[in-house]
Formats: sequence, structure tokens, C-alpha cells
Amino acid sequence: MMFRRLLQLTPIALALAGCAVGPDYQRPAAALPTAYAEAAPAERNAAVDARWWALFNDATLNELVDRALAGNADLRLAVARVEQADAAAREAGAAFFPEIDGTASVANSRISTLTSTYAAGAPRLRNTRNAALTTSYELDVWGRVRRNNEAARASLLASEYSRDAVRLSVAGLIAGNYLALRAADAQQAVTAETLKSREDSLKLVQTRVDAGLVSPLDLHQAEAALAAAQAQQADLRRARALAEHQLALLTGTPDLKIAAGDLRQLPLPPVPPAGLPADLIDGRPDVRQAEQQLIAANAGIGLAKAGYFPKFTLTGSVGSESKALADLFAAGAGTWGLGLGLFMPILDFGRTAARVDQAKAINQQSLIAWQDTLQTAYKEVRDALVGLRENGEAENAQTARADAAGKALGLARLRYDAGYSGYLEVLDAQRTANDAQLAQIAARQARLASAVELFKALGGGWKAE
Repeated sequence: MMFRRLLQLTPIALALAGCAVGPDYQRPAAALPTAYAEAAPAERNAAVDARWWALFNDATLNELVDRALAGNADLRLAVARVEQADAAAREAGAAFFPEIDGTASVANSRISTLTSTYAAGAPRLRNTRNAALTTSYELDVWGRVRRNNEAARASLLASEYSRDAVRLSVAGLIAGNYLALRAADAQQAVTAETLKSREDSLKLVQTRVDAGLVSPLDLHQAEAALAAAQAQQADLRRARALAEHQLALLTGTPDLKIAAGDLRQLPLPPVPPAGLPADLIDGRPDVRQAEQQLIAANAGIGLAKAGYFPKFTLTGSVGSESKALADLFAAGAGTWGLGLGLFMPILDFGRTAARVDQAKAINQQSLIAWQDTLQTAYKEVRDALVGLRENGEAENAQTARADAAGKALGLARLRYDAGYSGYLEVLDAQRTANDAQLAQIAARQARLASAVELFKALGGGWKAE
């Protein structure tokens, strides 16, 4: 009976459920240029997928990133926050359906004979047993439930994009630290060659000093040069160890050990095509997260404005009641009830207006945060494009410098061996060649790191037209 009456009231409920109060979300215009002027022309328009780090063709790097995406603590926290937001969204969505509760009670009472309602001869002791199913359902007349659900769904999407942003950040940190480790490997290889060269030079100078051909000053200079190379090697070992420890933390593998490699063996990833569209940053997880937070804040305005209007609630119950427990479900013990409640704010001394103003202020903050995130993303892409171009030029220049320094070192040794110059000229050429080789490796690292920053800034890469 009760459910049939509820069905009869359904059209009325649907008629009452009109448009949701508050502003519907309209995406604000982004005042950004349409393309990046810093994007250099590319020979081919290659697409870059979500696994952009695989472009370095390094199995160790791929394994490290995969391990970090599975075991990184920050990422696991982000996943847990997504699960929390998903549960909150499901809770908000459940408000579209009535809640059904079961109740049961046993009551014994004694009535006073001194009350005016007491009838002579009526029993003074009363026993009551009842069991019922009750339901309560808010009619979403002003869209309060819909706005709440809209905000919860947007918050869920924001948490998912936050997780994706953490994934992108973790992959970028892994790649950056891996490049630093491989740069230290390459610089150690160069320093090892320098050490070998200086050890040989020291033996040669020692022989010449013993023969009385050169001054002991040359010997002391050679010993100082060898010690400087040994100190340089120690600094590089320390830098490599720190990079390895950072990778261990990021991957959740405290005892991580990485075999030696060489940065110079890593290929250059593809460069973006000319005319790279600026709206690529719309795909960045942090930009999407900021927009979903703006959507949630916009829905919060309607949620607050719904407080100005009355709240309609349908209530119902069906069950049975009797004096004796044995008769609780007997014929004639059935009960039911159906009602429509209204709650209307009359005077709240500005509480609802204050909530609306708070919601509007939160919405304004979210708008500013979205705009700032968008502009920051655009700036980061421009920075990365400039870094990629200029670091490429710097690497080319450092390569030419290293070649010239190597030739100069060879000539300096020939001149010293022939007695045309002092050992100071050889030392100066050795330092210049060593510094040039280390700078060449550093420039290569900076160039590859700029590619990593560009992938991160674009939210993972770009697609071919």
C-alpha cells in the first residue's frame, strides 16, 4: 500500500525537481597565445606517447620508472586519495535514492490513574512490540543533491588528475636523477683516463728528473696534477652515490644498486614540430586538476544557494505492531505511514548569505588558481623549448672545444718531449682538456634534461598531426 502511494507521488516529486539553483559551469577563456614561438623546426613530426622515457632506449631507466610507478610512496598516497574521493562521490550519488532502514522495539509502560486521560477499568500496564521498514527521501527541488553530486564527481576527477600529476612528476624525477647518475659515470670514465695519463706523465717526469734533464719543479707539478684528478674522482663517486640513493628512495628500493653506464650512449629524443599548439597544456594533469577544482567550487555556489529555499522530504514506513511478540506478524497487526515534510528557513540572521559569499570567494580562488596553473604550464613549456634549443647549441660548442683541447694536449706533450717547452704548458693543456671533456658531458646532460622537462611540461609529450 505504502509503495503504491509512493509511486503515485513520484510524478509530483519529478515536477517539483526543477532546475538546479546556482550558476552552471562555463569554461573561462584562456588568454594564451595559440602556439609556441620557441618551438624549433623539426624534420619529422613524431608522436610521443605516455611512456616518453622509453625514447631513451635504456632498459635500466625503463625498469626504474616502472618500479617507481608501482612502489613510490607519494604515488601510493595519491592512489589512496583517489579511493577516498571515489567513496565520497559514491556517497553523494546515493543521495539520489531513498534510504531504507529497519527498526524493531519492545516497550513496557505503566500508566498513572491520576491523569485525566485514564479510563476506569483500562489496563495500567501496556506492552508494545513493533517492527517496521522506514524510508526517507529528499526531493531535489532546488538541485541541492545534484550540485553536491556534481561537486563530488569533480573532486573525484581532480584527485585522479592529481594522481596522474604525481605519476608524471615521479617519472620526471627518475629520469632526471638517472641522467645525473649516468653523467657521473661518463665523467668518471673521463677522469679515469685523465688519472692514467697523469700517472704516466708522473713516471716520465720522475725519469727525466732522475736523469737530470728537468727541474724537480716539474715533478712536484705532476704530483699536484695527479692529486687533483684523484680528488675529482672522489667527488664524482660521491655525486653518483647520491643520485643512486635518490633513485632508491623514489623507487621504494632501499638497497638499489645500478651498474655503471655512460650518458653518451643515450640517444637524443625527438624534438617537437614547429608551430606546437599552446592548447597542448590543457592535457597536463595539473591543469585538468585545477579545472575540476574550479567545477567543484562552482557547484558549491548552487549548493549554498539552495539553503534559501525549503527542503521537501518524503517519509514512509511499513511494519506491524502488537502487544505480544507471538502476534507481531499476525493478521491485522500491519501498520503503514506516508508523509511529506517541509523545512523552510525563516530567519537565520544572514547565515545562508554568508555561506553563499564564502562559496563565491572559493570559486574566485579556484578560478585564479586555474589561470595561474595554465600560465605556469605555458611558461614551463617555453622554458623547456629554449633550454632544449640552447643546450643543443652549447653541446655542439663544447664538443668542438673538447676536440680542440685534445689536439692542443697532444701538441703540448710533443713540445715537452722534444724539450721546446716546460711542463707547465703540459699541465695547462691537461687541465683544459679535462675541463672541456667534463663540460661536454655536462652539456649533454643538460640537453637531455631539457627534453625531460619538455615532456613533463607538455603533460607527457605530443601527438603527430
